[in-house]
Amino acid sequence: MPDVQGVKTFGLLKEQQKSKLEEINKEYLEDQKYRDEEDLAEKLKGLKNKYAEFDLNDQGEIDLIGLKWMMEKLGVPKTHLELKKMIVEVTGGSSNTINYRDFVKMMLGKRSAVLKLVLVFEDKTNGTPCKPDGPLPKRDIASLP
Repeated sequence: MPDVQGVKTFGLLKEQQKSKLEEINKEYLEDQKYRDEEDLAEKLKGLKNKYAEFDLNDQGEIDLIGLKWMMEKLGVPKTHLELKKMIVEVTGGSSNTINYRDFVKMMLGKRSAVLKLVLVFEDKTNGTPCKPDGPLPKRDIASLP
């Protein structure tokens, strides 16, 4: 029989996390700096869901293990050193974990970051077939590289 108290506690943690992330999303929706951002509410909803998936301890931060799991799930495994560099790049070196504000700032900002590039690429390839449609074009031996 499952631990009912543990399940209730987990559910409570998830609800608290969603509430905190929603509050931060409201701040971004009211921030004049982002008023020109197209489909901001929809983007924030997607970022909240993506972030919550990798906040493994539901404490409002993605740590090294959460980031490692994210990269592996996206098919872009990284070494611990590369992951640490990514965290420094996102946080500006102020933390060993990525909080939601840093995550949103990175994803909405103009600055390019490795993590942002991976996540944007992953979103663009979702639902896009990797194989070309139809038969391959005919080529002769002279056109090969």
